[in-house]
Amino acid sequence: MPENSSCSSASTCSRESCEGCPSKAKGGSGIAKEPMNKASNVKKVIGVVSGKGGVGKSFVTSSLACAMNKAGYKVGIMDADITGPSIPKMFGVHGQVYGTEDGMVPMAAENGIKIMSVNLLLDNEEDPVIWRGPVIAGVVKQFWNETVWGDIDYLFVDMPPGTGDVPLTVFQSLPVDGIVVVTSPQELVQMIVKKAYNMANMMHIPVLGVVENFSYLECPDCGKKINVFGQSHVDEAAQELGIPVFGKLPVDPAYAEKADEGKFFEIDNPYLAAGVETLKNL
Repeated sequence: MPENSSCSSASTCSRESCEGCPSKAKGGSGIAKEPMNKASNVKKVIGVVSGKGGVGKSFVTSSLACAMNKAGYKVGIMDADITGPSIPKMFGVHGQVYGTEDGMVPMAAENGIKIMSVNLLLDNEEDPVIWRGPVIAGVVKQFWNETVWGDIDYLFVDMPPGTGDVPLTVFQSLPVDGIVVVTSPQELVQMIVKKAYNMANMMHIPVLGVVENFSYLECPDCGKKINVFGQSHVDEAAQELGIPVFGKLPVDPAYAEKADEGKFFEIDNPYLAAGVETLKNL
């Protein structure tokens, strides 16, 4: 496959020939980045991705956002999972955003994290979003250039699974500083991680690290770690690709309870300490 499949010279493009190419200067996609909202100052954009669904991208996104918020940074979350948004409920944010002359104003969680999600645009947050790809991609762009983010140190983008319209739109349109790949312990983890890694590599987006969710269950009585979803393979995949492991997260009902209560900002997730330090040093 060509190094830059969106480049006008894609048929002859390679990693070597891409160096110095004007398309790469625009973000490796041949498409200029969308301008930031004029009333916003977002310093770092971090995408959270996976090659498949159900591995806990929203959980990892929210955990990293809360950790950076507690470290004293100004944080925002763009819920780019348009057809399956969950971020507002996790943070107890409901209702509709309002607009000003500068754009849409995101809602803030109790801890100050700013959130923009399609659920905050709907009359009823339980209504399904039945839109085709181009419309969804357009909404993601609006979440960037029509949202008044204000001063944000880290904007986390919670993406839907796979390598389709939304991840492609985010990679091409937003100035993404790096991505975090989320996976689970099953043996097919290596294929899942590689798909996300290879897409980011093709788009010239750095892969900052990988997080293994549902890594184990700790027995509340004896403390023994039980591999509910199989033996971990994330270290092997990470070593092969040359990326760090940000953390191995246990199955913990307390986290799910806080998310259901809309109080996810109250949790502490020490298992992502390595990832938090990496983000601080970007």
